[in-house]
Amino acid sequence: MRSFTAVVNPVAGGGRATAALLPVARLLREAGAAVAVHHSRSLEHAGMLARDAAGEGDVVLAVGGDGAVGALAGPVIDADGVLGIVPAGRGNDFARQVGLPGDPARLARILLHAPGTPVDVITVADRVVVGSVHAGIDSVATELVNRVRFVPGAIAYPAAALGALVAWRPACYTLDLDGSRHRFHGYTVVAANSGYYGHGLHVAPAARVDDGLLDVVAVHHVPRRTFLAGFRQLPAGTHVNRPEVQLLRGSELALNADRPLHLYGDGEPITRLPATARIRPSALRLLAPALAR
Repeated sequence: MRSFTAVVNPVAGGGRATAALLPVARLLREAGAAVAVHHSRSLEHAGMLARDAAGEGDVVLAVGGDGAVGALAGPVIDADGVLGIVPAGRGNDFARQVGLPGDPARLARILLHAPGTPVDVITVADRVVVGSVHAGIDSVATELVNRVRFVPGAIAYPAAALGALVAWRPACYTLDLDGSRHRFHGYTVVAANSGYYGHGLHVAPAARVDDGLLDVVAVHHVPRRTFLAGFRQLPAGTHVNRPEVQLLRGSELALNADRPLHLYGDGEPITRLPATARIRPSALRLLAPALAR
């Protein structure tokens, strides 16, 4: 029987992380599993808790959103541990990608019985990111979302995207992907391990967490009205058919721009450009449903 250490981000999901954990923890304990619960004071503190728990052989449960999952993934990898997720944030985009349910009973069965599936992660600026990194208008939107932590994601993300668009001016990007250089004038660059970000926006619909590749999405400059039309297609992923959207794949992306844009990953600020993102294949053992081909 597995034993678990749950690391709870107390502000995730507007403070609803503890409530999300309670029914799952009860079901795990009823099945005979030991469940310890710790509330983190910061992402750094969460990482320390995860490293200690994984080192003692516990499955580490990330209870929160994408930022919490990314913060715990690195320490769990370092300790050769196993990560589980209780989705409790506003976006939960990585959990969506790997098929984790919100229903406590179904989630508990996965945590108890699923094998540790190897999945890829991204490394950038000495950080581990499980979902995607991006620099551009979406990073501005993410910064706006982070200022209103207690607004539901369904409201916060679309409102922030519109707010970012009002003040956005195009940037000139330089991408070096596996030695091939690309330059363009536009809105953003996303390097995706997981296909979703921004509360269910399917920005990179071909992305997989077990293929050893980054799916790079570059959105070139178009008028704002045209950009908005593409934005409305993001939930379905059909924006990738638009002429202003360029799709690339590779294992290492060096990214720069003509001004010091901030690079975000898993909903958190990482560093300012220039930056280099690398895929790390099969680095993390994750409790999740089987990843269908």
